[in-house]
Amino acid sequence: MRVLVVGGGAREHALCWKLGGERGASEIVCAPGNAGIARDFRCLPADAGRPADVVALVERERIDLTVVGPEGPLTAGLVDSLGAAGHRACGPTRLAAEIESSKAFAKRLMAACGVPTARSVTCTALSDALGVLRDERFGYPVVVKADGLAAGKGVTVALDRASAETAVGEMMVDRRFGDAGSAVVIEEYLRGREASFFVLTDGVRARVLPSAEDHKRAFDGDGGPNTGGMGAFAASPLVTEAMADRILDSIVEPALRGLRGEGRPYRGFLYCGLMITDDGPKVVEFNARLGDPEAQVVLPALDEDLLPHLWNAAGGAIEPGAFRVRPDRYVGVVLASGGYPGAFETGKAIAGLDDPALRDGAQVFYAGVADRGGALVTAGGRVLTVVAGGAGFAEAREAAYAAASRISFEGMHCRRDIGMRAIG
Repeated sequence: MRVLVVGGGAREHALCWKLGGERGASEIVCAPGNAGIARDFRCLPADAGRPADVVALVERERIDLTVVGPEGPLTAGLVDSLGAAGHRACGPTRLAAEIESSKAFAKRLMAACGVPTARSVTCTALSDALGVLRDERFGYPVVVKADGLAAGKGVTVALDRASAETAVGEMMVDRRFGDAGSAVVIEEYLRGREASFFVLTDGVRARVLPSAEDHKRAFDGDGGPNTGGMGAFAASPLVTEAMADRILDSIVEPALRGLRGEGRPYRGFLYCGLMITDDGPKVVEFNARLGDPEAQVVLPALDEDLLPHLWNAAGGAIEPGAFRVRPDRYVGVVLASGGYPGAFETGKAIAGLDDPALRDGAQVFYAGVADRGGALVTAGGRVLTVVAGGAGFAEAREAAYAAASRISFEGMHCRRDIGMRAIG
């Protein structure tokens, strides 16, 4: 089977890496990919946000299955266009992907289906949002979210009214996140610990992947601004077998039923960002794809082929249950450009990637990299994810950080506490 992976980050590299080692894959192609992915897989130029470009590539390359990694192409209707042209794709349609692209829609869906989540209100006018904050409807801290897609950065946990008003102003007036901030969702602050729960679904049945926990803040101890993710570990100790059953019963299955009832059947990866509270799991957000950096630690944990399940999910006939997983634990550390998620410089030479010791028990997934004269240089905020496994989280952490220590570039930044809360 010829498979196209759409996207160009570390998540897509992890998908290529996983599928490339499986029996059913004759070739894995990535579009647009990046210079690091191109070391191992053929990368083809394409504008992933233009469905017509990808459809033309699929037909030219005679692709059997397209797997869509990031949310942007899903929101642009790539799966709709591929389906209309008679090509199989694993991922939700544009309407189904609104479970991520519109937090207001997701809140309405959860309310209608009885899915547990934080109390909230959606505001489309600045005066309404400021009124909610002034009335202290949800108390403080309070959470302010841009309604649309904001690359994982459009969320502020405001400790007081002044910081909440600043967040609203940045979203709705300054348009820090563009049109994503034309509406905001203000919701109560949930207390507990976050976990990421993933399923692959055909819209009716679901197959459960390993859970994970990510580290969103830029600095150790969960300090600093939100990022797209500075690292992750799998599986989450919070998601026991009993907890997984509860999440399926109270969150995943009602959400899938609700989407079907609205004429938006959902196929592909569904990411449930959860807060595990004293009252049980509650949804913080839904994402219409695998997480990044969670995918980089979840996919190595699978102990069976992924490709046949992707094919079946896209075709509406997935086998329900749970993926077979390895006994090891996995830790992934993101190496980022200095200044990320704010302003940062690019074009910095990356040293150590060809160190033979780096290949011993660790895997490097490439994100923000480019080729300069046959060598890799930085080209984004999150540059690499270094992943390692071990019998426990302590061993996995030691191996991941040992591997990461062999890589360097000017201004390189990483958190030093990834996975520590799993040990603690």
